[in-house]
Amino acid sequence: MISFAYTILYVKNVEKAIDFYEKVFDLKRKFIAPESSYGELSTGATTLSFASHELANTGLKDGFTASDPAQKPFAMEIGFTTDNVEGLVKKAVAAGAILIEEPKTKPWGQVVAYVRDPEGFLVEICTPVVN
Repeated sequence: MISFAYTILYVKNVEKAIDFYEKVFDLKRKFIAPESSYGELSTGATTLSFASHELANTGLKDGFTASDPAQKPFAMEIGFTTDNVEGLVKKAVAAGAILIEEPKTKPWGQVVAYVRDPEGFLVEICTPVVN
């Protein structure tokens, strides 16, 4: 059996990243390493994890491209659903996120907005897709 277990974001400061996601998205801290090089948030079946740049470099011999708010976002995003997209976007921006796209209703009825977290990762905030 295969299951999607976690997504890891490589960040400058694991504690600050975890604090942001706890504060904005009401996630609960699951685990943080004593030296704060790695941490996890409970999000349901899949864990949202954070690894420090230093820790990430120990496992990737050729390094990686760090997320940078001054550059375009990577070709990926993490997403959160809510019934109140506008309110959650405001909460994220107040906590340090950068607004990329205001909430818009898609042709299929879903309301979608985009922010970048303080590390520069693209975050979609949207209503659930209704089939």
